[in-house]
Amino acid sequence: MTVILVPYHQDDQLPAGDIAAPADVVVHPAFPAGAASDEFRWERLAAEYEAVAAAVASADGLPLVFSGDCLIAGGAVAGVQRRGGDPAIIWFDAHADLHTVESSGSGYLGGMSLRLVTGAHSDEYATRFGLRPIAPDRVVLAGARDVDPPEAEYLAGSAVRRLPVAGVNGDTAPAGPLVVHVDLDVIDAAEVPRLRFPVADGPSAAEVLAACGRLLATGRVAAVHVACPWLPATDEAERAVRADLIARFAALVAAHR
Repeated sequence: MTVILVPYHQDDQLPAGDIAAPADVVVHPAFPAGAASDEFRWERLAAEYEAVAAAVASADGLPLVFSGDCLIAGGAVAGVQRRGGDPAIIWFDAHADLHTVESSGSGYLGGMSLRLVTGAHSDEYATRFGLRPIAPDRVVLAGARDVDPPEAEYLAGSAVRRLPVAGVNGDTAPAGPLVVHVDLDVIDAAEVPRLRFPVADGPSAAEVLAACGRLLATGRVAAVHVACPWLPATDEAERAVRADLIARFAALVAAHR
């Protein structure tokens, strides 16, 4: 197992220690210099995802990536593809992350993460760092309970499958290699302090870890990405809860490497 830390929320570097992962590799991309613009933002992000893809592709054993947001998942998938894999993806998230630039009311790119991985705005996202988009019928969206109307409309006509976290296992996952993406906000908000976008009425951390364990037990998991989209901790108690959660994910993946 190789633990890869990407201490960024999009292209903003996080405070030191914000994600307390025992990293073997820390990704600090060489961002291009230039004037602020939407185009430039995509270029900066692509430099980050290229660095993640390279780290995953060269990892020793099973890559476990920790980052500050979900957009990094595309870099993890591209890295697995560079290793010769053609993965499906299991996307654990309280949100659908299926907006496009046109449908998003906020313009928040993280809310487009899964749609980008499946090919939306490919000239801005996938093409820039060599990601081959994953076909929607190779996607499982697990635990999503905060779905906006445009996302629900997309899902109604899409081959993306939705499952409860408890329903995720080797039999319900697509065939072949898997990338497991976990946005920690899939866990009930009461368990994870100061999430950027908390959602109540979710599964427990233990239930999410158990679902990931069932996937890892298949031997088909090619990479795991854990997104930690939280605001900076305000006290040691919050830091301790977060560190424990990260340690539990690291121990789970290590047990199945």
